[in-house]
Amino acid sequence: MLRIIGETSIDFIGQRKKAFFISGILILLGLFAFAMIMLDKANMGIDFAGGTMLQGNFKNEINIAELRDAVTGEFPEASIQRLQRHNVPNSYMIRVKETVVGEEKAVTKLMEIISAHFTDNVFTKDSEHTIGPAVGETLRTSARWAILISVLGMIIYIGLRFDFRSGVAATVATFHDVLAILGIFYLLDKEITLLVVTALLTLAGYSLTDTVVVYDRIRENLKKARKKGEFVATVNSSINEVLSRTIMTSLSTLLVVVAIFIFGGEVLRDFSLALIIGIVVGTYSSVFVASPIVVEWEAHSPRRFK
Repeated sequence: MLRIIGETSIDFIGQRKKAFFISGILILLGLFAFAMIMLDKANMGIDFAGGTMLQGNFKNEINIAELRDAVTGEFPEASIQRLQRHNVPNSYMIRVKETVVGEEKAVTKLMEIISAHFTDNVFTKDSEHTIGPAVGETLRTSARWAILISVLGMIIYIGLRFDFRSGVAATVATFHDVLAILGIFYLLDKEITLLVVTALLTLAGYSLTDTVVVYDRIRENLKKARKKGEFVATVNSSINEVLSRTIMTSLSTLLVVVAIFIFGGEVLRDFSLALIIGIVVGTYSSVFVASPIVVEWEAHSPRRFK
């Protein structure tokens, strides 16, 4: 098997207290961000908060600062992004949290503002997308159920394949990853959209797969262990044995996601950023969170893997 690093003997388990401290900060940050989301104080995208998205292109090049000044005069929370579209230059996406302004549709008002400020530069509307508050709440509820069902599925799967404590540890590690991404996105004031939720569910599966690889090696090695005091050493050596595979998998996946982040355009920018953060955090959690939790559990309630 190809290895990018040689054999290691790093004391991962010995560093678990430091890792738990770092993870505790990430979890608290994520819980705070989740609370802000529940209180509607986070930067929610129009998928969840409701609003209007207008996408179109100008005949000639413009200064995005001028467009932003024109739109934010009426829509202070407007989000404006320049799109890199093949064969369609000067394309922009404008998102606002309103669906109507007075008796006018928000998209109609946006077109009037653009026409008034850029009289010599025709703006062609390519598409519009409107989501009402009721639809946004429905999507938000569906997203919560999707995450909850996914987590329950993880507990059942890991519990059947290994044991209950492994299922709990893997679930905690997965929650750790999801909350870390939410917390970082909140700090960066990034919008929470359906694409971001998709990234979270994707990363939950990725993190679980990485954890399963580690657990598989631990279970195989524990079959050879005969003494009670060998548990920690066996877990540590198992992590070292799969370290090369873990790093190789993470790096290869990361290269693809970074390429999407750089070349995928504005629409996929936040989605790919969530994946980048998630791959890094997920790799960290499979080594420093999932396995150490099992070690701590074993120390307080001794029981071998099945």
